[in-house]
Amino acid sequence: MLFTAMQLVGGLILSVGWIPQIVQIIRTRSVADLSLKAYLLMLLGILLMEAYAVNLAAQGVGLAFLITNSLSLAVVTTVVLLIIRYRSRGQQ
Repeated sequence: MLFTAMQLVGGLILSVGWIPQIVQIIRTRSVADLSLKAYLLMLLGILLMEAYAVNLAAQGVGLAFLITNSLSLAVVTTVVLLIIRYRSRGQQ
């Protein structure tokens, strides 16, 4: 139980850690210094871990991992979409 709680808290911290980047992008409308390739690789890694988390949850274990990984997937997807959005605006 302790390790599940530690995983949940740690995963939430890692997921919420992306929010300042999202706020910065929205506030400045600038993604010039962000690497789309790096974020796409991060997204791919999280997607692969999501498949693993779904498998664990289907077996009745790893619900905390599924929750925090899904949150990470959502915030990193948001960063990728913002990079694409603001890069395309800057090139017009």
